[in-house]
Amino acid sequence: MASYDPAWLDRMYNNRARVPDHALYFGRWASESVAARAEYPCLIDRRFGPANGEALDIFSAPKAGAPVLVFIHGGYWRSLDKSDHSFVAPAFRRHGACVVVPNYALCPGTAERPVRVADIALQMVRALEWTWRHIAQHGGDPSRITVVGHSAGGHLAAMMMGCDWKKVAPDLPANLVRNALSISGLHDMRPIAHTPFLADALRLSDAEAVRLSPALWPAPAQGKLYAVAGGNESEEFVRQAQVMQEAWGPAIVPKCEILPRLDHFSIVDSLADPEQALHALACELLDEA
Repeated sequence: MASYDPAWLDRMYNNRARVPDHALYFGRWASESVAARAEYPCLIDRRFGPANGEALDIFSAPKAGAPVLVFIHGGYWRSLDKSDHSFVAPAFRRHGACVVVPNYALCPGTAERPVRVADIALQMVRALEWTWRHIAQHGGDPSRITVVGHSAGGHLAAMMMGCDWKKVAPDLPANLVRNALSISGLHDMRPIAHTPFLADALRLSDAEAVRLSPALWPAPAQGKLYAVAGGNESEEFVRQAQVMQEAWGPAIVPKCEILPRLDHFSIVDSLADPEQALHALACELLDEA
């Protein structure tokens, strides 16, 4: 990265400014998600913890023993909701998977209950632990969990891949997350701590940014992470994908792909489209889990 010039950082990371019709994506995602919840068997707002945002939606598998896809939404840890992303589930359920879509509290929270990125990461740990303990009741195989995340969700997916699950609870398997797919993920948080339009909501210190950067962690001992970004995204999002393969090596990150003609929002559409390469990558990880 050349510098922490504030204007440059905003140009690199402000995706809503880079994609002027982003609101059309959000509106369509919301309406398609309503339709998905109406068409497919799902449980809404199942609690995985007592705090704000600690709930998830489950699209039950068509038959028992199915692979499990956990989708973590984006929004820079400060916006959007699981209810906006149910539209991701139908294509994967048709593939035979059980789909879980967790929520999380949003930064900055309130004066009484502040929320930081580290808090959200711990919420996702609790969501994954809940999934491992309970998903068999919904047709999912707890030994076959793949985590997929977009943008901030990609950051969280990589964190879940690198989590030391034995420290969470001794009965959890070390490979609770078998595979992960980070879509336009943020793996080096150091520039994010200096990006002006995010500063007030995230309040990231330099020390927190280092601690919360999966690209600065040791590689996990097992599993696969695929890191992808859109060809129409900024140079920084391309770098953020590439840095994971550089950091964790090709054994753990065997695929780092820049998908042509996709921007920060159309790339999520491609995940939900069985005709697209990104959907195939996710299914590949599910089938290997």
